[in-house]
Amino acid sequence: MTDLKNYGFISAMIPEGEEGIPARITAVYKERYELICEYGQAFGRLKKSIYYNEGHESFPTTGDFVLIQYNQSGDSQIIKTLKRKSKFSRNDFSGHSVEYVKTVKEQVVAANFDYVFIMLSLNHDFNVKRIERYLTLSWQSGAIPVVLLTKADLVDDYIEQLRGAKRTAPGVDVIAISAKTGHGIELLSDYLKPRKTIVFLGSSGVGKSSLVNALAGKEIMSVNDIREDDSRGRHTTTHRQLVMLLNGVMIIDTPGMREIGMWDIDVGLGEAFTDVESYFAKCRFSDCRHESEPGCRVKEAIAKGELSEVRWNSYLKIKSEAKFADDKALYLRGKTDRFKSIAKLNKQKKKSGRF
Repeated sequence: MTDLKNYGFISAMIPEGEEGIPARITAVYKERYELICEYGQAFGRLKKSIYYNEGHESFPTTGDFVLIQYNQSGDSQIIKTLKRKSKFSRNDFSGHSVEYVKTVKEQVVAANFDYVFIMLSLNHDFNVKRIERYLTLSWQSGAIPVVLLTKADLVDDYIEQLRGAKRTAPGVDVIAISAKTGHGIELLSDYLKPRKTIVFLGSSGVGKSSLVNALAGKEIMSVNDIREDDSRGRHTTTHRQLVMLLNGVMIIDTPGMREIGMWDIDVGLGEAFTDVESYFAKCRFSDCRHESEPGCRVKEAIAKGELSEVRWNSYLKIKSEAKFADDKALYLRGKTDRFKSIAKLNKQKKKSGRF
């Protein structure tokens, strides 16, 4: 028998009166789910009458805890998605029909993780603006971010990058590591605890698979060759996957992580830019837009050098990107409603013989 508590499960997650066997999703293969439950590893599919016909349940993803009707001789049925403590969502609607946008609204790509390892390569991938973006997403997710500067063995001196990352991520641990030499890995011990789940967030080629292998002590994820001109590689993970290491810590890596969009990031923006938003309450007017209003504390701070204009512009850019994503979602959902209204009207006309 498998003890699901080792996978982070707490019995209080199950609402009172709900029936079913608890399980955790460890991988997603289109419409089929790999999961772990008290009977060990199994596979499951969504119960259509609950997830499609009723439409009240959130579609599960890697890391989700669910309730299942266990089937020892075939695929079990997934009957409920339990409440999430953290999640990453994707809001890239390209390639989807408006009907998809209307019904799904957001696509969760990872759930129920404790820490987010924000990974940037010291040799080519390092970018302060990327750290700001990833921090916003990480704080919004509900988990605790940690910034990892990878491939420390490939640079002679990274002190400036380390200082820049720490300025950008106040209050967040920033650690330079090398999966190849083991440098800095021991500093991750506070996060590598049994029953804890970590999500890796970063571009392809930053060394995510190499770090997993280093932490596991063996190769459990394939590592592609890196292009010499830009030190980048193709993402080697082909599906969303949760891996448990021998020490009991779990890691989620997924190809969808690099496509995460700015979905409802109000909380995350405030956490990532506490230095910026701290000036808002000091403006003369409570509805100050921080443009040309008299007594604007933000503009005053920029003029005095207290607040970097680059930092302020980064804040505005991320906030603008989030607003664009939200407006796009509203537009597409509105378009779907209009199409449905037209279709309903045409159906009524045809039925009455007026069409």
